[in-house]
Amino acid sequence: MVLEAVIGLEIHVQLKTKSKMFCGCDNASEGAPPNTLICPVCTGHPGTLPVPNTQAIDWAVMSALALGCTVNEHSKFDRKHYFYPDLPKGYQISQYDEPVGVHGEFAITVKGAERVIGIERLHLEEDVGKLTHLGKDSFIDFNRAGTPLMEIVTEPDVKSPEEAKVFLQELRLVLRYLGVSDADMEKGQLRCDANVSLRPVGEKKLYPKTEVKNVNSFRNVERALSYEIKRQTALWTDGKPPTGHETRGWDATLQETVEQRKKEGASDYRYFPEPDIPPLHFTPEFVAAMRAKVPELPEARNKRFVTMYGLTDAIADALVKDVPLAAKNDRPYWKYFEEIVTEFREYGADEKGAVVFETYWQKHRDEACRFIANFLLNRISSEHRASKGLPVKPENLGRLLWMAYDEAIMMTAAVSLYEKMTDNPNLGPHTLVKEAGLGVKIDTKKLRSILKGIIEKNPEQVAKYKAGKTAVLQFFIGEAMKATKGTAQASAVKSMLEKMLK
Repeated sequence: MVLEAVIGLEIHVQLKTKSKMFCGCDNASEGAPPNTLICPVCTGHPGTLPVPNTQAIDWAVMSALALGCTVNEHSKFDRKHYFYPDLPKGYQISQYDEPVGVHGEFAITVKGAERVIGIERLHLEEDVGKLTHLGKDSFIDFNRAGTPLMEIVTEPDVKSPEEAKVFLQELRLVLRYLGVSDADMEKGQLRCDANVSLRPVGEKKLYPKTEVKNVNSFRNVERALSYEIKRQTALWTDGKPPTGHETRGWDATLQETVEQRKKEGASDYRYFPEPDIPPLHFTPEFVAAMRAKVPELPEARNKRFVTMYGLTDAIADALVKDVPLAAKNDRPYWKYFEEIVTEFREYGADEKGAVVFETYWQKHRDEACRFIANFLLNRISSEHRASKGLPVKPENLGRLLWMAYDEAIMMTAAVSLYEKMTDNPNLGPHTLVKEAGLGVKIDTKKLRSILKGIIEKNPEQVAKYKAGKTAVLQFFIGEAMKATKGTAQASAVKSMLEKMLK
């Protein structure tokens, strides 16, 4: 018997609104002393009334649209009953039969092949408190109780653990583009419960599933699903396939799933409409306004970067997936890149003349754009960026990179000047070039004499060059720039060396 995996994901996303879902408490619970960001509403005191967070509702609609969902004209909140110490009211305000969005689609690419994963629903609810167990003692922190949660449920369309990991990574990127969540799994801002079952290949019937909880990283989602598929395969092989739904937890230490409890059904939660919150009504005008706020999403931006700037898929992907660091003045590379390209073109047009440069740009566009992208991705270290951010104005970095691309200065000099510009972002490259003596042009006769001396001192390198090892030319250029203290124009040095070495 050949079996196939059937996987569906339930993803909980903490929204980074200023206040909680149904009260005015500060939503920034991370790092706050326990039980300091609470009030009678989020701790479930009798007689309190919830008031929905408008920002959370707007973001849920916007997210649903970004995932290709249909936004329901009517939506409502419901009470989901279960009893656990982290749930102060004895029920959770969630959504059952009338969620915000339904029937979406989300495309991912795995091993070069595009896969479309169906989105069953997207709904809003509130988070619960946080339990900490130390020995025989348990402690509870209600700071997180009431945090806005957006739950995204996929159709059982995921075929493998790898697809599940890629889906979550791509979803996180979209959420960050929308600005609704930082979606950091390690901080619990994005949590995933993975449902998995097996069935004989060719069958359409769905067999009892296992829900795997307590998965706190993309890698662990992949590992947990891989383990569960092996475990269930062994049961099928022994003629004892699962007969009922169950919930298992992922033990990262043991690298295996462990049984927790049998899976509840909707009837166990005794859903009924939340009586204290009126139903929501989304007008076509409101949905259109939210759709207009959805930015260009990663997949579309990636394709545009390839066609518009001539970037490779790998370079475009690296730019598009870049996320700003915590440093002050940092920004995503994709945004910085486009701003720099604009300034690069304007400065090039000033140098060569608008008409001449337009022809030049048509010929050199792909190479120039890759040059700019590679500078950002490979010449700015993550350590430098983490401490300094990206404070240099696009117009200044655009000019600096034009000078390097036009070979007025060497790349090593450009990197050095960039680092100086980060300490004084308002300082333009021309000033620094002048201070460093890089803008002083050495006369042709003197340059020829210097190059002649370098060639005469390095007969072995000359022999290598004449033997076809043209990469040696970089050695001579480097020696020339040292001898002239960077005052010679790199393009002029290269041209003259090529002629003299022949």
